[in-house]
Amino acid sequence: MSKPEMRGLIPVEEAMERLMSLAEATSITERETVVLADAQGRVLADDLISTLDLPPWPNSAMDGYALRMADWTGEPLPVSQRIFAGQAPQPLQPGTCARIFTGAPVPEGADCVEMQENAEVQPDARVRFLEPLRALQNIRPKGQETTVGDKVLDAGTVMTSIELGLAATLGLGQLDVVRRARVAVLSSGDELIEPGLPLGPGQIYNSNRVLLCSWLKRLGCEVVDAGILPDDLEKTRAALAALGDVDLILSTGGVSVGEADFLGHALREEGEIALWKLAIKPGKPLTFGHFRGVPVIGLPGNPASTLVTFALLARPYLLRRLGVQDVKPLQFKVPAGFVWDKPGNRREYLRGRLEQGRLIAYRNQSSGVLRSAAWADGLIEVIEGTTVAEGDLLNFIPMSEVMG
Repeated sequence: MSKPEMRGLIPVEEAMERLMSLAEATSITERETVVLADAQGRVLADDLISTLDLPPWPNSAMDGYALRMADWTGEPLPVSQRIFAGQAPQPLQPGTCARIFTGAPVPEGADCVEMQENAEVQPDARVRFLEPLRALQNIRPKGQETTVGDKVLDAGTVMTSIELGLAATLGLGQLDVVRRARVAVLSSGDELIEPGLPLGPGQIYNSNRVLLCSWLKRLGCEVVDAGILPDDLEKTRAALAALGDVDLILSTGGVSVGEADFLGHALREEGEIALWKLAIKPGKPLTFGHFRGVPVIGLPGNPASTLVTFALLARPYLLRRLGVQDVKPLQFKVPAGFVWDKPGNRREYLRGRLEQGRLIAYRNQSSGVLRSAAWADGLIEVIEGTTVAEGDLLNFIPMSEVMG
């Protein structure tokens, strides 16, 4: 059993570095083979190596005419064949051109394709070329995209529609992918009640579990909905012990050191805590530890805190366990369209959006206001110890970068 971090708040960069090390120490390496249609969002288990030259033969980039430059003297040329995509052409007859269509193989002997817009068919059916010609123009060479043995995609690549299309061009009907991460999601607190039920005195609806279960499914995880933990230490221990076959327990609330924070007590008594209290706002109480060997990420209970810490810390941790190397979301500099005159001692992530090329922050940045994230289209980073004046360049992380 380890002692919680007591030397102060952990900087965001240090927390991320430590989380990545912890993730790599428990990498998920089991794999499965899936058909291409089922590989959306899955993580590639091995490097994808090309077994084909793409294209497999020189082909035309235009509808037009294929010819041999040496045959062209400025005079019209007769058409000796028509070549459609999917056909095998005959060698080009000397002194002729071939009518050719986009994607069709260029006939042997041809070294130029002129687009039909720059050609004129004469009354005798010969073709006059109206512009100067260049060797190899409008011809896609064999192996332009890839050749046999090329590494096309790295292991650890998340297969989106584009990567699936690339795999299809190589003729692959199935892929070896890392098995899905199995994540248990639970919430803690007697004050929580499920949506659809009537509220009792002092109760609030549990939004965090709905948010996280949906988000995890977008990430391709197998989700175990572990429900709401009551404020009872023995029941909390029993619930955690029943989740020994998952890759991660993801909780919200109850991980601090308060009298009613039973999840935190259970971790401290029967597990270990490797991270606690980060220099991030919202989200300071984030906790990482283990319960009987199973990794546990305890997210803060306030919904905006849950969203920010999952997006910036828990999501990268999960992806790295699956072998994804590039887990940091895209961010770019955008001028501020607001003023922030209260420097804090924590890295702040404001819910905001782009309006006419400037960042606008939601009016209420309370960690309990999830509406701020629904209004926003990204997170605005404010470095600790700094203020913001209009026009200052700030890092902006689009919400689309962290949602899938």
